[in-house]
Amino acid sequence: MTASSRPGSDEAAWIAGEVVHPTALRLSIADHGFSVGDGLFETCAVRDGVPFALSRHLRRLMGSALTLGLDCPPVETLRQAVAETLHAAPRAGRVRLTVTSGAGPAGAMRADGPATVVVTAGPAPRRALRATVVELPWVRNERSPLTGHKSTSYGESVQGLRYARSRGADEALLANSRGELCEGLASNVLLEIDGIFVTPALDSGCLPGITRQLLLEWAEAAGLAVQEATLSMTVLDEVRSGRAGLLMTSSVRGVTAVSRLDGRRVVQGELAQALSDLYDRRSRDEIDP
Repeated sequence: MTASSRPGSDEAAWIAGEVVHPTALRLSIADHGFSVGDGLFETCAVRDGVPFALSRHLRRLMGSALTLGLDCPPVETLRQAVAETLHAAPRAGRVRLTVTSGAGPAGAMRADGPATVVVTAGPAPRRALRATVVELPWVRNERSPLTGHKSTSYGESVQGLRYARSRGADEALLANSRGELCEGLASNVLLEIDGIFVTPALDSGCLPGITRQLLLEWAEAAGLAVQEATLSMTVLDEVRSGRAGLLMTSSVRGVTAVSRLDGRRVVQGELAQALSDLYDRRSRDEIDP
């Protein structure tokens, strides 16, 4: 560990077996994670120095790496990298693990070299109790080879967030190419309709989010009705008219109620708080469910 890693801080990074301060991090400009966005990442909330649901995040990462042909290091190596990073940053609120295909030639062709692994730890973003959301004019391609994978190719999300921020919103909703509700830019979607929570099915092209997955399991165990379904974008009219509630889920922010959609006030259902409380309670009790 270098002197620049500042043990005891809320920031640290790991690369090539060495823990450093993030400002000291060096990557090759030929790395395909930088040049063409060829990589995967996972972000975990950190509680008291321990990453939440790390095993699930690693399973998703390894599954995506296998599907996309990315030569990912063994799980034990990734766990150790995360542990060393958080040891140097015990006050961190989140940790991100990124794996790219490594240095390669100009263009899309991969080289045969080793993957690049980078772990960064830092403060968690302030958790908002409410979110304002807009509907995007663009769609998610549910038939893309990157669909369902946490890819570092994030240009679409960057543009989507620019669009949302220009309209005073924090997040944005995407349809897929079939006109079905898919997901948010960095979150999954839950609607409360007539006392039932509904989330878009995975064949919509949405990411199989870890928080989404846990809510489906925990809500069923608690007797709360949560189901997957194909949802037309017209379901958002139910939200705008006050006949349905809207929640967003993500790994770092957990469950967030939407207060406004396209400038209109969103009325949450009676069970929204119960679902949020359930997630907060179970995630405190089980650090690696």
